This record gives sequence, structure tokens and C-alpha cells, in this order.
Amino acid sequence: MKRNIFYGIVFLFFVQFAHSQSLPEVTLDHEWKGKIHSLAPEKPTFPTKKKKQILVFSLHTGFNHWVIPHTEEMIKIIGEKSGAFTVTGSKDISEFESKNLKKYDAIILNNTCSRPDHRNLFWDKLRADSNADSVTLMKKAQELESNLLNYVKKGGGLMLLHGAVTTQNNSWAFSRLVGASFDYHPPQQSFQVYLEDADHPLVSAFPAGGFSHIDEPYFYKNAYAEQNFKPLLYFNNAEIKNQRKGQELTEGKTYVAWIRAEGKGKVMYASPSHNAQSFENPQLLKFFLDGMQYVAGDVICDETPLKN
Repeated sequence: MKRNIFYGIVFLFFVQFAHSQSLPEVTLDHEWKGKIHSLAPEKPTFPTKKKKQILVFSLHTGFNHWVIPHTEEMIKIIGEKSGAFTVTGSKDISEFESKNLKKYDAIILNNTCSRPDHRNLFWDKLRADSNADSVTLMKKAQELESNLLNYVKKGGGLMLLHGAVTTQNNSWAFSRLVGASFDYHPPQQSFQVYLEDADHPLVSAFPAGGFSHIDEPYFYKNAYAEQNFKPLLYFNNAEIKNQRKGQELTEGKTYVAWIRAEGKGKVMYASPSHNAQSFENPQLLKFFLDGMQYVAGDVICDETPLKN
């Protein structure tokens, strides 16, 4: 307990004095893994009838977030330490064949950024690995995307972390599944993350006033305007520095995390975090574990969207 408090104080102290700058990369070594393991929850928040199977998918074809391996390791640690999950890591797009998706209770997309030209992760990988004609490759890419959409509609879970929102960024079907597409982000900076509803069970990890955080504050487009999701976390637009010129938002809020039901399945998006240092906040680790339980079907909670 004392160690958890110490790490929390150090993290918050660092947040208060870091402004508009990137955090240095952290070595993914035994010491760091041990630190995250010590901070991870001892048990799941919500009752679960059986250990669930999770795939954490970490392929990127576009921007390479340095935190990708740390995020995968963090998911494995919190899932397995809690006893609630068995976590498998992969970068193989064959996991999105229908027969393979059936092996998992939920899929976690870990910073699966696609290239800017097509904004289609499946197309990018197929094009890189094959000399087949473009029509054939695009048809296969669309099939894999459709497999994922159908997997969720039939009861599978989907969690997307940080840059994963760009996976199929030009696809309206994917945008509606997730609740948004990526638009842009200002430089990394310190900002306050607030709770949309402090009584919602999926934000029970945090104090009512929210928490300080260093990250890229993401702004969204496409299905985000429909707001067909239940928001969990947000930032105040007026508090974000260096927004895109001509598009500055000086009032209102932008959501940092949300959930939504899709058919029989569950979806959660959470933009934290670009930085492995964020995972040294035990509150955030509990939030991710609770989110994993939500998408895996262990949590009954309010999913009422902002707009129907």
C-alpha cells in the first residue's frame, strides 16, 4: 500500500511540472515489469464466472508508438495477476479470420495505427506481404474488417487503446463501431481528465475530481459527431493548448474514453496513453482492468448513448 501511494505521488508530482513536452522513453525491462506488477490490482473488481481469453493485437503499419510493447505487457500483467484473463499477444492479421476470432472473448487493439495514405491496417499489411492485384487485396482487407465487425455484433468484445482509433480510420462502418475516427492531436501536454459521471462503475478507479495526465489530447471526426456512445472521461477544450489553427475549441468538452454496445457485443475506447509512465498510476491500471471486464461481458452498467 505504501509503495502504491509513493508511486502515485511521484507520478502526480511529475505531471504537475511537465507542460507541452514529450516524456522520455522507458526501458521495458524486468524492473519496469516488476513495478507495474506491484501496482496492478490483486483481483478483478467485478465477479467473473470463468477466466476469459483475450487477444492483444499490436501490429502497426503507420506511426510507431514507442509504448506499444509496454502496453501489451501491461495488459498481460493486469489480466493475469487478477486471475480474470489469459492474454495472448499477436501481430498476425490471420487472427481476424472468423475461425480464429472465435477463440477469444475480447480483442484489444493496441496502438494499431495505419498508414496515412489508405488508413486501413489490413490493406497495409496485405499490400506489404503480397504482389496480388489491388482489387484482390482490398477485397481481403474488407473481409477481415467485416469479420471483426461481425465478431462484436455476435457477442465479442473490443477494446481500443490510444492510436488504435486509426486502425480503419476512413471506414464509416469501423468509425461507427468504435464511436469515432481520429482527426488530430496537439503536442503532448499536461491536462486534467474529468469524470463524466463519478457514480458510473467503470470510473470507480478515480477520485471524483478526476486526475492529472500527460498525453496527446486526441480530437475526433466522422462518427464522433453522432455521439452514439456512453462517455466515461473527458477534458475541457479550453484547457488544451496549441490546438489546430482555425479549429480552436474554446468551450465544451472532448471525450477521453467511452463505451458502447454493438449488437450482443461491447466496445470501449480509451485514449490514454502515449507514455508508459502513465501505467505507473495504479488508478489507471484498475480502469483498464475494469474495461477489460466490461468488453468481456462481466459488467452490467449504464450504456445509454449521448445521442441515439
